[in-house]
Amino acid sequence: MKKYLAVCLSTLIMVLGFSTLTPSAEGGDKALTILFTSDLHDRFEPFEINQNGTVVDVGGYARLQNAIRAENKLKPELLLIDAGDFSMGTLFQSIYASDAPELRIMGQMGYDVVTLGNHEFDFRANGLTESLKAAKQSGDKLPQIVASNVAFAKDKDGNLTQSLTNLQQAFRDYGVKDYTVLERNGVKIGIFGLMGEDAASKAPMSEVEFTDVVENAKRVVAILKQEEKVDLVICLSHLGTWTDKSKSEDEILAEKVPEINVLISGHTHTKLTQPILVGKTIIGSAGEYGESLGVLQIAQASNKVWSLDTYQLKAIDNNLDSDPEIVETIERYKTIVQEKYLNNFDMKFDDILANSSFNFVSTPEIGKKHAEDTLGNLISDAYIYAVKKAEGTDYTPIAVAIVPTGTIRGSFVKGDITVADTFAVSSLGIGPDNISGYPLISVYLTGKELKTACEVDASIAPIMNDAQLYMSGMNFTFNPNRLIFNKVTEASLQTADGSVEQIKDTELYRVVVGLYSAQMLSVVGDKSFGLLSIVPKTKDGTPITDFEAQIVRDQSSGRQNEVKEWLAIAEYLKSFNQVNGVAQIPPYYQETHERKRIDTTHNVLALLSHPNKIALAVYFIVLIILVGMILIIRLIVTRQKRKRRLVA
Repeated sequence: MKKYLAVCLSTLIMVLGFSTLTPSAEGGDKALTILFTSDLHDRFEPFEINQNGTVVDVGGYARLQNAIRAENKLKPELLLIDAGDFSMGTLFQSIYASDAPELRIMGQMGYDVVTLGNHEFDFRANGLTESLKAAKQSGDKLPQIVASNVAFAKDKDGNLTQSLTNLQQAFRDYGVKDYTVLERNGVKIGIFGLMGEDAASKAPMSEVEFTDVVENAKRVVAILKQEEKVDLVICLSHLGTWTDKSKSEDEILAEKVPEINVLISGHTHTKLTQPILVGKTIIGSAGEYGESLGVLQIAQASNKVWSLDTYQLKAIDNNLDSDPEIVETIERYKTIVQEKYLNNFDMKFDDILANSSFNFVSTPEIGKKHAEDTLGNLISDAYIYAVKKAEGTDYTPIAVAIVPTGTIRGSFVKGDITVADTFAVSSLGIGPDNISGYPLISVYLTGKELKTACEVDASIAPIMNDAQLYMSGMNFTFNPNRLIFNKVTEASLQTADGSVEQIKDTELYRVVVGLYSAQMLSVVGDKSFGLLSIVPKTKDGTPITDFEAQIVRDQSSGRQNEVKEWLAIAEYLKSFNQVNGVAQIPPYYQETHERKRIDTTHNVLALLSHPNKIALAVYFIVLIILVGMILIIRLIVTRQKRKRRLVA
């Protein structure tokens, strides 16, 4: 009996020990474990999120490193990859160009291959060039970069701009490739990377072109299969998945290029607790900010077909210890951030700016609900406060401040709010000063264009979520059931003293907005098929061609610093009343205040009243069609009557 039990126990141990490598398909001869992330966005340190009303401590590269090492102990021949947007999101991005902390720490953590996301181009071609150069010159171990549809477009004379020439050389020096081939656990693996259409549209200042995804995928897959003779094809895709499958770029790619075995998806921050299977292609996505580590195990049957063995997302939270080497590296980069960036603003990384007695909506939920948002209210109010403070006695009253959802990158939870927390909320971009963070700019819009901005929110936001707008100084009402581009039924200005003013269509009003948001206003015309128009102007009504000339600068400091979006929020937070020396966010921001009112009535009169020119044109066309149909019906009836008379 003892011998029998010993044999059973030994067998059980062997089964458990090798189950992670044994393919589920009968007769399998190869297996591979793939660890994956995407959309890390510089979240080096742990952070807190609002999870169903509870503040939860998640993420952090030091914890992520321990999770990776734990997997590596079990399966030493695993592959570690990332699907892009590893940068831009916290204060560490401020040294992106000078020190390349993202690529260097990922190399330290053991990442094999990564691709570029749209946010790697946030600092334009020159910024990415400097980042690649800094990474290479560091001498540190670095991950391989694959970018299969990046094209360096020449001008009409057949030349590259100097910035593109520099970037192309940086690609060569770093070793950025179309694809790479690795071997793990006896498996020859081909890996390539792609930038999707939606992602490319969010990198308008990149200077490079992103060529057709499907064509490039087919081209590279053919090389990998026919020339490189790989066993497995992996695509690091910065395309994304959407609920609407007809728009889900990764699923469309998998359908059109079925030779891709595994597709690691980034860009949309989708957290797939179960993989998407499109034919024989396995699509995985680990969500955002390093909150999870994707673990995918696949096996190859004797017929050479790869199949899914196991798939899971491992939580990166305070249940994991922090790797001391990564902690040390992060602290070193924090010191560099302080010296090279924060000293410019007389702020420190972990200084407490304010305290909140309540949670704002969690980051993934911002913008999902088409409605007024408390964080959007706070940020737009902060813009006006910061400009007024910066301009001092030269301040010209601002009528409206506008904040698009797409520029809000983080949120606040109950408790202390630090400088680092505040930067993470509005972390995008760079100004002409080459310092991280988009600056605020001052423009003028007509009253009619202010109403159009309301219509952008009402009509375009359901099509393009990032276009949802939060505004200070303006209230409006819209009915989602009305005709598109005619959903807004009322709009008015709300002055600082709380009084309401009617908007005069031809009058010019001062508006403050972020640099990137102002540059993207051309999208309004594209998304509305040219039916809506917003043309930012100078004070005298001249259309603006150089947005950077309209940057708001801090007159009070004497240094003429750009007023950054994140800095506006920081200054506003510090302005609140203090308790025990700490500013307290007022209860006002715990609730909404009818800045954006939604009327869901289906009453016919409510749906058709107050038509604008677009609606009138549509109504006229419909009327013409109806009249035409009536005339045709009458003609048919008349002819039938004549035929009956003739027969009679």
